[in-house]
Amino acid sequence: MKKILSALLVVTMIAGVLAGCGNSSSTASTAETASKADASQAVSQAANSKHVTVYSPHPADPLNAGVKEFQEKTGITVDVVAAGTGELLKRIEAESGSPLCDVFWGGGADSLAAYSKYFDKFTPTDIDSIDKTYVSTDGLWTGESPLPMVLMYNKKLVGESDVPKGWGDLINAKFKGKIAYADPAKSGSSYTILCTMLTAFGKDDGKGWDFIKKFVSNLDGKILGSSGDVYKKVSDGEYSVGLTLEKEAIKYVQAGADVGIVYPSEGTSAVPDGIAIVKGCKNKENAETFMNFVLSKECQTMMANDFARRGVRLDTDPPKGVPVMKDIKLVNYDFSWASSQKEQIMEKWKDVIVG
Repeated sequence: MKKILSALLVVTMIAGVLAGCGNSSSTASTAETASKADASQAVSQAANSKHVTVYSPHPADPLNAGVKEFQEKTGITVDVVAAGTGELLKRIEAESGSPLCDVFWGGGADSLAAYSKYFDKFTPTDIDSIDKTYVSTDGLWTGESPLPMVLMYNKKLVGESDVPKGWGDLINAKFKGKIAYADPAKSGSSYTILCTMLTAFGKDDGKGWDFIKKFVSNLDGKILGSSGDVYKKVSDGEYSVGLTLEKEAIKYVQAGADVGIVYPSEGTSAVPDGIAIVKGCKNKENAETFMNFVLSKECQTMMANDFARRGVRLDTDPPKGVPVMKDIKLVNYDFSWASSQKEQIMEKWKDVIVG
């Protein structure tokens, strides 16, 4: 951030110098020539920049590992601004007149789709090796890691005969008050789960919302403040079952925790985290290089092996201990509906909560 502020200060100082030159009529021609020369030099410097600014909501470990690998490989310095998906996308919107961000890396594709007008079209170098399921039809964003939503349960609290098989089991009285679910108004993954359940039970005929009303009743007034609370509290035994991301649940399984994972029988979603280049960004060439790196076989393999993150490439394997995507039943998740109707969906959610 200091680097970004420093850059802004330099731009401000240059603007002040040029304004001062413009106040002298006797040197107008010279000032105009100098201004053109400065502008040309600025363009040249931008073209030769060895920096790229990345906004990312990713957890620190995979984010830092990816950045470190990229910097060592390319010599390009990455300036990272880390925060939540919603906050960063709103910053990109606010800065659209003079973008400070070059690449947005992370956050669900439905969130990126809602802000797609602030992104630039780009075709990755390895596009033929990427599953087209995770590439936007307009070319404004590309998925980089599909995120199946799962049920995670505590084996000490849930007997083998009581293990839920799908979303529908969450309205069973035996789980009342024992379900960990984060507020979809605060958690992007919980919003995706909400849309997934609506889709599974009928988002267009009202049956989906009928299910959600029963589900909310079974939460018994307990809604968590963040998605991170879900898997932690299930693992700690505070809740019997939780609705969460596969990549988070699998970490606990791999670490030997007494938890299990269920892929809902009605079908789940696998909305990918995405990556996109910001329209009008200052370091577009470096942004393209960064995006190509994130989607490269090298980076995707590292993310799978070290951080249990699935890749979108056709030539890489999933993390150890998880099924291949073709073996997971998926609902017909509508990105356009989830992004364009988010305000209306959240209003209905609030009505259900209030009762």
